[in-house]
Amino acid sequence: MTSAYVTTQDGVDIFFKDWGPKTAQPIVFHHGWPLSSDDWDAQMLFFLQHGYRVVAHDRRGHGRSSQVSDGHDMDHYAADAWAVVEHLDLKNAVHIGHSTGGGEVARYVARYGQPQGRVAKAVLVSAIPPIMVKSEANPEGTPIEVFDGFRAALAANRAQFFLDVPSGPFYGFNRPGVTPIAGTIQNWWRQGMIGSAKAHYDGIKAFSETDQTEDLRAITVPTLVMHGDDDQVVPYQDAAEKSVTLLKHGTLKLYKGYPHGMLTTHADVLNPDLLAFVRG
Repeated sequence: MTSAYVTTQDGVDIFFKDWGPKTAQPIVFHHGWPLSSDDWDAQMLFFLQHGYRVVAHDRRGHGRSSQVSDGHDMDHYAADAWAVVEHLDLKNAVHIGHSTGGGEVARYVARYGQPQGRVAKAVLVSAIPPIMVKSEANPEGTPIEVFDGFRAALAANRAQFFLDVPSGPFYGFNRPGVTPIAGTIQNWWRQGMIGSAKAHYDGIKAFSETDQTEDLRAITVPTLVMHGDDDQVVPYQDAAEKSVTLLKHGTLKLYKGYPHGMLTTHADVLNPDLLAFVRG
């Protein structure tokens, strides 16, 4: 098991983990905002135990990667993922992205993975594509005022905001009868606070306003779209249902009552489903 850094063309040091046999098929994980590759612990250990090579990186400005001022947009996110893939010479990889990481996967596959012949399949979990923000072209989207509120809360008191999000809507801990898990909340906070306030602030625009319609249309590899129908962060009607209609070989799997952070709260259900798709 190794962890290391790769330096991008614009001089950013990207932290990554690379575990398992180098000859095994690689599974590459892309984390959500404002977290790090640590958010994939349950999945990385699971796939490692099933004989796969597992790779995950910290997005620029997140986790242990460089806290640079610029480049907090989907184009740079995808290019940084490509830098890791190219550095490790990964081929026939399955790319799995959660939330903002799902947008990163869509752009990476469309712009780098498929043109270079290095991607086998893709998975979008609770993912942001095709676009979140409400507009004339996307009247069902989330109003810009919601994202402005995120920015205001982050700028005013990031530490408190990063407690409020996982304590409530992210994991569905605000739902009646759901018992909050202290360690899960604290781990979310830990991952977030390691990263850069500037990257997190700019990242709100990246995940809410990036139109990835053409990315989805360009993807031809088999793609699994997984979403909880009680996702309070990225409603499945505005994301998963629209995405699967744009994908050439997309399959939608909805999970009744599952929250945005279902990869953590329901890893026992999602991990076998992911494995079945990878093997299928």
